[in-house]
Formats: sequence, structure tokens, C-alpha cells
Amino acid sequence: MARSWSLLLLPFALALVASVAQAAVVEYTFNVGNLSISQLCQQEMIITAVNGQLPGPTIVATEGDTVVVHMVNESPYNMTIHWHGIFQRGTPWADGPAMVTQCPVRPGGNYTYRFNVTGQEGTLWWHSHFSFLRATVYGALIIKPRGGAKAYPFPVPDEEVVVILGEWWKRNVYDLQQEALHTGIPAAHADAYTINGKPGGFYDNCSAPNQTHKFELKQNKTYMLRIINAALNTPLFFKVANHSFNVVAADACYTKPYKTDVVVISPGQTVDALLVPDAGVAAAVGGRYYMAVIPYNSAVNAINASVLYSLTNGTAIVEYAGGPATSPPMLPEMPEYNDTATAHRFLSNMTALVPNRVPLAVDTHMFVTVSMGDTFCGPEQTMECNKNRTIFASSMNNASFILPNTTSMLEAMYKGSIDGIYTRDFPDTPPIVFDYTADASEQNATLKHTFKSTKVKTLKYNSTVQMVLQNTRLVSKESHPMHLHGFNFFVLAQGFGNYNETTDPAKFNLVDPQERNTVAVPTGGWAVIRFIADNPGVWFMHCHFDAHLEFGLGMVFEVQNGPTPETSLPPPPSDLPQC
Repeated sequence: MARSWSLLLLPFALALVASVAQAAVVEYTFNVGNLSISQLCQQEMIITAVNGQLPGPTIVATEGDTVVVHMVNESPYNMTIHWHGIFQRGTPWADGPAMVTQCPVRPGGNYTYRFNVTGQEGTLWWHSHFSFLRATVYGALIIKPRGGAKAYPFPVPDEEVVVILGEWWKRNVYDLQQEALHTGIPAAHADAYTINGKPGGFYDNCSAPNQTHKFELKQNKTYMLRIINAALNTPLFFKVANHSFNVVAADACYTKPYKTDVVVISPGQTVDALLVPDAGVAAAVGGRYYMAVIPYNSAVNAINASVLYSLTNGTAIVEYAGGPATSPPMLPEMPEYNDTATAHRFLSNMTALVPNRVPLAVDTHMFVTVSMGDTFCGPEQTMECNKNRTIFASSMNNASFILPNTTSMLEAMYKGSIDGIYTRDFPDTPPIVFDYTADASEQNATLKHTFKSTKVKTLKYNSTVQMVLQNTRLVSKESHPMHLHGFNFFVLAQGFGNYNETTDPAKFNLVDPQERNTVAVPTGGWAVIRFIADNPGVWFMHCHFDAHLEFGLGMVFEVQNGPTPETSLPPPPSDLPQC
């Protein structure tokens, strides 16, 4: 009997060994340093970049691989790298947000990030998580299926193309962040939008060929675009003239095919889409078409849109082989900048490819306001501010988050010494119930005032959390892209106005909701997310507008250890940077 069981198990054991043998160690070196670059036909300026590239190098791995990145900081600034969307199971010390999971790497220092990509495949990305440096320190992170392209749950594309959307300032972005910190006034909007690091030819009468990225395609080939919004502060409408898209994944989670002529993508999000040429394009030879992005201005307030966003087009050229390279490309017809209906339709209509994965029993319910307001000046506000004046602030449940400055939160958790680093009292509900999305009133002047703190919400291992994210109108209604480190979550429902706990649960999709790591909460509305806290550590949740994160729009989940060594916080690596 024992021998027969061993014979039956032998194929499974061999398959397991084969699977482990296939997993590889994918190794990169990131030299972070100065890069001299000219954009918008301006004089060259110095930016911070990885390996002298903008965007930085693309990491390519296969599901199950171990990724090792040796980061060498040759820049004049502190530096960390966040691997956006990677779960970091068993490797929380590699997550990257400064003072949350690690102290930053100082100039001249180095740190090796080591993590696995088990159970994930699709398009993710990496970026700096210190100051505003992610404006130029970013790149793609592609995880291929273990079975190769034939394992895709959609028609296999002939080629895959990375499309990274970004922003460009004519100023040093670190100086921009410091100015915002010291004045308490949000930084000015970007001067241009970029596609694969280039702004295109519609800015400042600058049409030099080296300002526009070109995608060279072949007729009758299928292309999958891996689209990443690496912009610091701007949601974007994305189109290609005379083409449509068949969306097949978002945030490295497969979706049911979703056909659209426009992609709406907030900072931090990714979309995989098959590029579908119109009938005339498919039949023609050598056509040239503009790929374009414009900002989605979701803000509802008295502020002129041009104050918040550069109301301009970033462009690239899609060029099919066989035609003259001098023929003028066609421009796509773009939505209006404030086309919330189009944005909401795209962001709320996608569904998961694999159904019936949502946990139905909830252990922790949270109702969290996502707000902008004001607070008292602090010691950092040394310019245009004094103790009798308030400054701009952002908050969640009226708690405006500040980072500790002596020890990272993860190290404090590991050592069991959190005093002076953080407190375990982030509230499950806002301190006052009010009409969250009503037009501005005298009441708002009191309600919008917030206080600085470093509060976390402590969760039991393997508990299920449901969070209602409620936008407010205290200063401005606006769509906030809320990103959760360490987890994906299910987006059960989204809507406008105030969430109604009696009637809105009937709108929950508990069968095949989209799975994300970053949700764009509708402007003047709400989103409901649910996830399982099965990853011990401290995990940042924050708005992916860096202008809002800078002023406190974030909080942290502290997930307790599980019952086994494998489900407990591991010790830090020997080269973990010290503060």
C-alpha cells in the first residue's frame, strides 16, 4: 500500500521539482544618478534617473522568479525604490516607501532589494518613493506567465509594447517638493505630459524629432500595449487615432475583454490592452497616427482647471511600415478635460476574468473619508507661514499622516518598540458624520481643519477588511487614486454622492468585481474595497497624487503575525539602510 501511494505521488513530486527548477533569479543593477537631458527645446538640465535612462530600465521576470535589484545611490538625494503592486510576501523589507518599511539609502549608499513574483503576472512598475523623485525615477516591471505567451487567457499578441505615461517639469522636482513643504502650498502642475519619456511636438513650438517617441508597427500584426501611468499628479485620457482597444488586464489582474476607444488611467494604475486598428487602418499601408494623452480634470470647485493641470496634449507617433515617414499623423478626437462620465464608465465597468473569489464574511468594517483641508503651520513651514496661519493639508478620517523621522515603522513593529514612531489608533469612522459631498458652506471652515499624526490600523492576520472610501467637498471634490501596498483588493462598487450603508450594498458585485491595487475614487463619490490581510507587516495606503501625499493623504495598516514562522514578519536583511 505504501509503495503504491509513493508511485501515485511521484508524478506530482516531479512536477513540483520541475516547477522549482524553472524558477530563475533575475538580477539587475540600478545606478541612480544624474542625467543631463533637454526637453521642450530648452537648455539641458540635470535630473535624477536610473542607468542614465528616462524612463528607467524595464524589469522582465517570469511568474515564480526571484528578482534581485542592486540599487546604488550615486545621486545627491536620499533614495528608495518601491515595486508598485508586488505583494512582497515574506519580503516586506523590500517594499520601499521611505520611513514606512525602510530608512532611505543615503547618497553614496546602496541596498539590494530581493523579492519573489509568485502568484502574479502582468504589468506592474517601479518608482522612487522619496520626495517627488519618482517624476523621473520610474520604469516598467513585467511578469510573464510561467507557461509563456501561449498561457495568456486572450489571443496571443505578436508583440508587446510598453507605454509609460509621465509628467515633466522645467524645474528640479526635489526643489519643487521642498518649496511645497516649506510654504505649505501645493506644487505647481507639470509643464508637459510625456509618453516613454518624451513630450511630443505640441509644446512651446518645439517640434524637434527627438522630442517625440515613435512606435514602429507592422501591418496585420497584433500588439498588446502595457500602459502605465507614472505621472506624479495627473489622471489621463489615452487614445490612438483610428484605433480602439480590447482591455484584457488592469493592475496585473486579468479582466474579461473590455472594448473601448479610450483608456482612462490614474497615477499608479496599469492597463493591458490589445490595439485594434479601424477597418481603414487594417487595409492601408504605411499609415501614421498620433497616440495622445490629456489630463482628466475631475476637480469640482471654484479653481480654474488650468491651475491644477496643464491643459495640453502629450503625444507619440504610431507608424506602420511601408509608408512615407513624412506624411502628417492623424490626431485622435479627445474627450473634454472634465468628462467624468467617460472616466467613470471606463473605471467602473471592468470585471474580473475569474469569478467567485471574493471573501463573503467581513471581520473589519471601515468608513474612511478622503479629504483636503487645512492644518496649523508646523516647524517645517519656514516660508510665508507663522503659527497664526494655516496651511494646506490632506487627511483620511481627519488624520493627516506624517512619516516618522528616526526609525522606519516596519523596524519599530519588528522590534516591538513603537513609542514615538506610531500609534495604533487610526479610526474606523470619521470623527463627525456630515454631508460629505455637499457644496461648500460655513460649516466646512470648521470641518476641514485636521491634525497631523502617524496613526495605523492594526489588523489580525487573515482577517477580511471592507473599506468604504468616501470623497468629500470640504475644499474640492476630486477623484483620488488610492493605492494599497502589499495587497490587491476587490472593488465591489463605486458611485457618486454620499455612500448609503442601507441601500448601496445592494450594488455590490460579489461575483466578478475588478481586482486592483489602486482605485480611482469617483469625484464627489465613493468606492468600496475588500481584501484579506494575510501579509504580515506595515503597509502604506495613500493617494497616488504626490502633491496630496506630501500633505498627509495616507495611512498605514499594521498586519499582525500569523501562527507559523512562514506567516510571521521575517528579520531584516543585513544591509538594511539605517537612519
